[in-house]
Parts: sequence; structure tokens; C-alpha cells
Amino acid sequence: MSKRNVMAVSWLLASILGLGQVAADSTAAVPEMPQHADETRFTDDREAVMWRQEELKDIESLIRQLRFDLVNNQDASVAIPRLEELAKRASADNLLPAFIEGTHGRGSEAHPSIWEEWEEFAAGFDHLEARIDDLIEAANAEDYSNAARAISDVGKSCKSCHRAYRYD
Repeated sequence: MSKRNVMAVSWLLASILGLGQVAADSTAAVPEMPQHADETRFTDDREAVMWRQEELKDIESLIRQLRFDLVNNQDASVAIPRLEELAKRASADNLLPAFIEGTHGRGSEAHPSIWEEWEEFAAGFDHLEARIDDLIEAANAEDYSNAARAISDVGKSCKSCHRAYRYD
């Protein structure tokens, strides 16, 4: 088999496996939308709004630092603890409880469509988590070219959600 055919078969298998993963992911349960602060770790709606705004800013700073670690310095050893922190902090489990229904008013940048389109909004975190997993994999392999692509994909995932669900 020629090198070109091997590459084509590899791409085809990766595509099939990727589609299988998408199908498996689509059957995952959608986290319930929190209706009230007492269903969450927050004392009230305002605390949830303030926390999520600060947490998202911190995640943005963390991604900037990871870009510096992996793209500029090409130092995976420094990036690994930050990647673990990113995976935890940018997860649906961490962030979704702060999106209590109705917390889109004054003082919030959240668009009401978050709660109208809860399944799609929550699915965005699945996409983000998958991009973070790709980034971790590239960093663990010290594949800085793929790490640069993966960190760009993480940023794109964040931006797509912001465009759809945040007032500027």
C-alpha cells in the first residue's frame, strides 16, 4: 500500500472513530439547569453572577499563560499543572451551576438565550472540554505544533460561546 493510501485510510478511520465519539457524546445527559441559588454552591444569584464573571476572566488569563508556555517557550513541564487547572475550571461541572436561570439582568453579560437554549449551551462545554483534552494530549506528547493548533481551537470554542450567549 502506498504512503498516500495509508494516509487516506488513516484519515478515514480517524473520521469514523470521531463520528462514533460524536454519536456517543450526543447521548450524554444534559446537566440540569439550576433554577435557584439554593440548588447550587452559591448563596444567591448575585454571588453566582460575580463568581462566573471572575472565573471566566481567570480562565482567559490561564489560556494566555498556556499559550506563552506551549507556543512561545515550548515548555510542557511548566504547562502541565496549568492544563490540569484549565481542565477543572473550564468544565461544565464547574461552570454550569453558576448559570442559574434568570441571572441575565443588570450586572450580567449573559444573554437570556442561555436558558432558552440550555441543551445547546451545555453542549458547548462538551466541545470545549474535548478541545482541552486535545491540548493536554499535544502537551503531554511535547508536540508544540499541535499544541499551538489546539490552544487556538480552545480559544475558538470560547469565542463561539461568547458570540452566541454574551452581550458585548
